Amino acid sequence: MLKRVAAAGLTLAFGLGVARAEAPAFKPQSLVLKNIPQATGPAEALFNGKDLNDWMAWLGYRDPAQTYLAKHDAPIGVAGKGDIFTVVTEDGAPALRVSGETWGSLVHKGDFKNYHLRLEYKWSGKRYAPRLNDPENNGLLYHTHGAPGAVWGTWSRAVEFEIMTGSVGMVVPVGAGLQVDSSVAIDPSIIDPKQRFIAGASKGSAVGNTALWNIENNFNADKPVGQWNTLDLYVFANHAVHVVNGVPVMEVWGICDKASDTAPCEPLMHGAIQLQSEGAETFFRNITIEPINSLPAIEVR
Repeated sequence: MLKRVAAAGLTLAFGLGVARAEAPAFKPQSLVLKNIPQATGPAEALFNGKDLNDWMAWLGYRDPAQTYLAKHDAPIGVAGKGDIFTVVTEDGAPALRVSGETWGSLVHKGDFKNYHLRLEYKWSGKRYAPRLNDPENNGLLYHTHGAPGAVWGTWSRAVEFEIMTGSVGMVVPVGAGLQVDSSVAIDPSIIDPKQRFIAGASKGSAVGNTALWNIENNFNADKPVGQWNTLDLYVFANHAVHVVNGVPVMEVWGICDKASDTAPCEPLMHGAIQLQSEGAETFFRNITIEPINSLPAIEVR
């Protein structure tokens, strides 16, 4: 999910993370994954290649252009299997197809903690309004919780491992008040808030529906449209590592959520897996999850 709106319509949250003046300027790094944990139990296939019985579908607005507007129609609601979300054969093997034409979410019925999730995805190149001229966009959301459609009438509250051309692995807290911490640098070449993950820097934060709404990946490791990409997501408690085609591009910790504006931010330790439909046809396959008891390390080469 890519949400770009004027800061005037958001809650300013610069005091929650590292002050902008204190964050270093971004310098490219070469990152490698070390101490990769061994699975502590058998892997589970989240997509069985036959049907979507283990998943729950929800659709947002009939006109996706209404998604971020104050005035909008009611969301479609529980729907989407058989048209927006389908099982197809792609490149000779079963795949979960997300059309992207109507925005929505597909949430697995399981509740997971302390795991390594792996999936493969590719874009077909088909895009739909209002993102016809924007990069292909989808998302792998974890620690999903709460009611369907709670965020912008379309998604459930979660932490997003962004799947967008040129930004795969970016982190976005999906839901007002949901917060993640990371180590950040300032990159003037990207959109506000210009925060980019850099290993070994001071702490910064991203907070849902605020001016500090995201932290960009360290490096664009995704392959061109039409090619399969492999994502690895390592999650332990409220700490996670995002890996794209074998390259670690993001580390987050301190994942927490608020029950209300005045409530403390409580650690978010588990939740469901959620995939998005957001304007681009996407194919997913080989979605597996296995238990782990530690996280890998990210080292600068």
